[in-house]
Amino acid sequence: MLKPVISLTALTAAISAPFAAHAADNKELAEIREQIKQLKDSYENRIQALETRLKEAESKAQSAQASADQANAKTAETAKAAPTAQAGQTKGGGIAAFNPAISAVLQGTYTNLSQDPNHYKLSGFIPGGEIGPGKRGFSLAETELTVSSNIDDKFFGQTTLSVTPDDQIAAEEAYILTTSLPSGFTAKAGRFFSNIGYQNEQHQHAWDFVDAPLVYQAFLGGQFGNDGIQLKWVAPTDLYLEFGAEAGSGENFPGTNHNKNGSGSGALTAKLGGDIGYSTSWRVGLSGLRTRAENREFTQTDLSGNDAQNSFTGKSRIAIADFVIKYAPNGNPLVTNFKLQGEYFRRKEDGNLTYDSNGALTTAGLGMTNTDAYRSNQSGWYLQSIYQFMPYWRVGLRYDRLSPGLVDLASNSLNLDAPGFNPHKTTLMIDWSPSEFSRIRLQGARDRTQAGTTDNQIYLQYIMTMGAHGAHKF
Repeated sequence: MLKPVISLTALTAAISAPFAAHAADNKELAEIREQIKQLKDSYENRIQALETRLKEAESKAQSAQASADQANAKTAETAKAAPTAQAGQTKGGGIAAFNPAISAVLQGTYTNLSQDPNHYKLSGFIPGGEIGPGKRGFSLAETELTVSSNIDDKFFGQTTLSVTPDDQIAAEEAYILTTSLPSGFTAKAGRFFSNIGYQNEQHQHAWDFVDAPLVYQAFLGGQFGNDGIQLKWVAPTDLYLEFGAEAGSGENFPGTNHNKNGSGSGALTAKLGGDIGYSTSWRVGLSGLRTRAENREFTQTDLSGNDAQNSFTGKSRIAIADFVIKYAPNGNPLVTNFKLQGEYFRRKEDGNLTYDSNGALTTAGLGMTNTDAYRSNQSGWYLQSIYQFMPYWRVGLRYDRLSPGLVDLASNSLNLDAPGFNPHKTTLMIDWSPSEFSRIRLQGARDRTQAGTTDNQIYLQYIMTMGAHGAHKF
C-alpha cells in the first residue's frame, strides 16, 4: 500500500515543478518590466525638466541682451551729451578700474669659465652690443617686469622693463599694437624686438639655451631691438603666409645714433608655414635688415699687439634665412616633442674705417690715425635640436659657426690683420620644467671663438615666471 502512495506523490511533484518554475519566471519578468517602466518615466521627467530650464535660460539671456543694448545706447547718449567729461573718471570722480596683466620673470646663473671673460673676442668680427659668456660665479641674470592690457577696442599696449645684472633699468619693449585693422593687417609702434630671423623676436627667457647663438652676437650684438613702426599682413591662404615691413631709429648695433630726421633702419620679412599631418608643423622665413653706422667704435688688437680704438662709418646690410620644424606625436607635446631650428646670416658692410680713432696710439708715438675704405662680406649659421624625452625633461644640442669671409682694409692693412680663423662653438644642455612657470637648466659648451684658445663653459640657470604670462611665439 505504501509503495503506490509514494509513486503518486512523486508523479504529482514532477508534474507541478514546471508550473512553479514558470510562475517564478513570470514574476521576475514582470519585475524587470516594471523597473524599465520606472526608468523611462524618470528619464522623461528629467528631460522635461531640462527643456523647461533651457527655455527659462534662453528667455533670461534674451532679456539680459535687451538690457545690455539699452544700457549701451544710454551710455552712448550720455557720452554725446557730456563730451567735456574727463576720461578715466566715474560720476563720483574716482579713477576708473585698470586691470592689466602683470608678470615678472626672475633669472639667475652660476657660470664657470676656463678663460677670462674680460678677454673674450670673436676673431675677425667687429664687436658690438652684448657678446660673450658673462661674468664668472654667481650673478642675477636679467629680470623682467611686463605690464600689458587692451587699451580699447582698437589698441593693445605692453611695456617690459628689464633689470640688468649691473642694476640698470631699461625699457626693453614698450609698444602699442592695433587690434582691429581689416584684411589681416596689424601695426605696431614704439620700442620692440624686430621680426627679423626666428629667435630675435623672442625674449631671452624663452630661448632654449642660456646664451644667444654666435651669429646673433657677431651680427646683431646679441639681439636687435628698435624704436619705430612695424606693419604685418597675414594672407588669407591655407598655408600661413606673413609679410612684414619695419622702419626705425636704427640706433642699436650694427647701427648707431644718427641724430637726423627720417628712418635710420629698415627691415623686410616673409614667413611661410604649415602642418604635415597631425604631428608636424614647420615654418621658414627670409629677412633683410638695412641700417647705417656713424663712428661705430670698437677695440681691436693691431699688428704690433696694441689695443687700438677704431671706428666704422658706413652701410650695414644683413640677409637672414631661417627655419623651424616641430614634431609632437598626434599633436600632443606634453609627453614628448622634438624641435629642429636653424638660421643663416650674411652681412655686407662698406664705408670707411678709422684706425686709432681717439689718437691714443699716435700721441704715444706708436701709430698714426688713418682713415680709409672698408668692405666686408661675412656669414655665419647655427643649427640646434631640442628633444623632450619625457614629461618635464628636455635635452638640447647646438652648433655655431662663423665665417670671416672677405675683408678689405685698404691702407689700414698696414696696422690691422685680415681675419683667417672660423670661430665655432658646441653647446649641450639639459633642463627640467616642473611647470610652465619654472625651469632649471644645466648647460655646457666648448667655445673656440679665438684662434688657439678653448673656453670650457658651464652654466647653471633658473628661470621663474610669476603672474599672467602670454604664450610664447611659434
